[in-house]
Order: sequence, then structure tokens, then C-alpha cells
Amino acid sequence: MSKISKLSTECYKGVRDFYPEDMAIQNYIFDTWKKTSEDFGFVEYGASILEPAELYREKSGEEIVNEQMFTFVDRGEREVALRPEMTPTLARMIAARRKSLKFPLRWFSIPNLFRYERPQRGRKREHWQLNCDIMGIAGGEADVEIISLAHAVMKSFGAKDEDFQICINDRVLLNEKFGSQDLIKLLDRKEKMPAPEFEQKWLEISDKEFDPNITPNETISTILKELEERGIKNAVFTPTITRGFDYYTGVVFEVFDTHPDNRRALFGGGRYDNLLEIFGVEPVPTVGFGMGDITIRDFLETHNLPTSKK
Repeated sequence: MSKISKLSTECYKGVRDFYPEDMAIQNYIFDTWKKTSEDFGFVEYGASILEPAELYREKSGEEIVNEQMFTFVDRGEREVALRPEMTPTLARMIAARRKSLKFPLRWFSIPNLFRYERPQRGRKREHWQLNCDIMGIAGGEADVEIISLAHAVMKSFGAKDEDFQICINDRVLLNEKFGSQDLIKLLDRKEKMPAPEFEQKWLEISDKEFDPNITPNETISTILKELEERGIKNAVFTPTITRGFDYYTGVVFEVFDTHPDNRRALFGGGRYDNLLEIFGVEPVPTVGFGMGDITIRDFLETHNLPTSKK
């Protein structure tokens, strides 16, 4: 008599089951995201988790494309990806109706995203993410507005200003200072590497030693001033913030947890004005951010903040 093998009750590695108590926390996070975004005048959109794989090869970072994408060939012999990020999808949607849309637009979405990476604290292979974008405003007022929304979302969860820090930089400044995209990508990893290793790798691709004396340009100084005028005093210039995606063209920012037990980047975003070029249509200036559900849940638990409605 043959043995009958038993199926495992474990879910696929890197994803989660949501029992009722977990679903309550997830709904609380989603509801807080949605309400705060709508209070800022943003409207919701959505799209399928399936996209042509070529969409990400054009502008997403090499790490996502080469190492993290879930892809398969469908029955029509098309290469398909489970979306690893929402921004290319947003760009495709805007390009499709570029002539009929009335700008500026303030859109948000809460998509689930997939990346094949090593599961660890704050990172899994599937997560949900609040994406907020302002399209059609080239000036710094949109940068200030989107960072203000990011700050407001954190405050809506009960966070105090001292619980997190908003680190701001400008890709224009970095391009002027270093020029090489390889140097900029290395700079993005500086805080995660031992100093000797960073310095050695820097000299391997540069003829000069790394100069830590980087000062904010007028764009950053103006944004910090305007944020402070809005009562946001936990924003600082941070020259090592670069963001990993290739499509960023201007201001970039990341929000960091200041708690010693969870000192890490929570989420980030920035300006990307040229992404629509891959669709052959006139560019639309855009700035936005994405906040993941896993990192914000870790933040709430670390700071003993509510994880459900009172």
C-alpha cells in the first residue's frame, strides 16, 4: 500500500496568511492610508498585478529587474511579470490617456507587490504599499506637498516627530557632484557598508577619494524652509540618500525610524519627470512616494502605537 504524502500547511515562502486578527491590523493600516490621502485631496486608482515584463526593464533598477522580478511566459508566449513596483504601471496609465486627463492629478493606490528577495524583518516577497503621486506640477510646491503628506500619514498613526526623521536629497545635486551613476548607486549603500569597504569600492570606480562635504543646494534649502513653515521640523538634508530606482530626476527622500530597536528606512520617494518618455508621449512632471505595510506595522509595534481602531 503506497504512502500518501501530506501537503504542507505552510504558505509560500515570503508571503503571509491573514487570520482575522491579522486582517484587522491590515484593514486599520489601509483605512488610515486611505483617509489621510483623501484628506489631502487624492483620489484612488488601481490596476492588475500582471504587467508585461518589458515595462520594468526600461526604467526600474537593475537589482529589481535582474534579481527580484517574478516572471513567467503565458500561453500566448508573452513574458509577464508580477508587478514589483507601482510607478511604471501609473506611468503606463497616464500615457494611455495623456491627452484627455486634466492636470494636475493627485492619485493614490494600495497595490500588492511582489519581489523575489530574501525574507527578513521588514521585507517579504509580497507586500502592500500606499502609493501617492502628484502629476503635472513641476515646481517645488509639489515636492513640499508630497513630503507633507508623508509626514501626515505618520502622524495619523500616532507617531511623534521625534519617532521618525525625513531625510532629503536631490539627484540633480548628486549628478553635479559625482556625475557617475555607479558612484551614486554606491553612495546609496554607504550606511550599510563598513567604512574601509566603501572607501575601497569608491576608489575602484573613481579617481578621487570620497568627499563627505556635500552641502544642500537651493532646491533643498527652500524645501526644508517651507516644510518648517508648515510645522514639519524633523526633515533634514542627508547627502547619502539617493534612492535606488533609475527613473528619479530630482528631489528624493526617505523616512527613517529613530527607535534604536528598529533604526531603518521605513519608506521613501521622490521626483521622476521623464518616465513617460518610454511610451513616446510628452513627459509629465511627477513626484510621489510608496509606503509598505510591513515596515509601518513594525514601526507601530516598535513604538507601542495602536494597530487597530479604538
